[in-house]
Amino acid sequence: MDGDLRPGRHHVNSNARESTQPRFWRDAALPFIEARAVEDGRKVCYAPHCHETFSIGAITAGCSTYFNGDARERLERGALVIINPQTVHACNPIDGQPWSYLMFYVDAGWLGTLQGELGASADSAFMPYSPILSRDPALFAGLTQLYATLLDPQIETLHKQSLAVEFFSLLQQTLAPVPSLSNAEPLRQLQRAADYIADHCTHALRLEDICQAAGLSPSYLIRTFKQHYGMTPHAYLLNRRIQRSQHWLRQDRDLAEVALAAGFADQAHFQRTFKRQLAATPGQYRDRSGQ
Repeated sequence: MDGDLRPGRHHVNSNARESTQPRFWRDAALPFIEARAVEDGRKVCYAPHCHETFSIGAITAGCSTYFNGDARERLERGALVIINPQTVHACNPIDGQPWSYLMFYVDAGWLGTLQGELGASADSAFMPYSPILSRDPALFAGLTQLYATLLDPQIETLHKQSLAVEFFSLLQQTLAPVPSLSNAEPLRQLQRAADYIADHCTHALRLEDICQAAGLSPSYLIRTFKQHYGMTPHAYLLNRRIQRSQHWLRQDRDLAEVALAAGFADQAHFQRTFKRQLAATPGQYRDRSGQ
């Protein structure tokens, strides 16, 4: 990971200077997306410019001016900017007023493939969006949640990938709805996905691994898996890990050993997940099982 957007992790001498410094995040495991954050944008000004990526940003505090092509808008907290590749734009402060924002830069090829899977692009080439901004609360909440998830070092790549697919699928359906797909679900393929997760639950799975095993696209897998099983593939993975851990705990195995064997990064993550699912700690479960 080449950047870190978490508060307090950037080392400068002045708090004021610290808050105005742009911070970047990227992860080699998710090469299709980058993020940028500025906590105080009063001194962060942009000349008109464009990107080769699709860009989407969220105003998280204060107000700013937004230029996109010939349009000019005043934006406030809760607004999203939507910028197609190679579109000239700029966001800047208003008379020195404080404002903060998040920006995401998304590979147009990756997004075009997702649009194709959703039925919005016949050849999986990126289809530009007509709206240049949105004040949809669900999109704002989804984008800020994606930001927090990407930054969390305790969250696995599979969950981060899945949430990115979920958000950009929601973005597509909100900005440019496409006809619903057939209601006929490929149950056999979904079962293959579930079986693959169960068989490999102690490993660090990637979304593409599950899709390849099931013969499904990421967007279709995310949508239909949750509809059919009542949880996302990542939640299903964690549930399977907890089931494995219960078996080993009934054998009175060491908690740290069980945590690593079940595929958790550390014992703390194992403890939190176990308690969230079973309303008891692994130690409590192990002690009860021996009575």
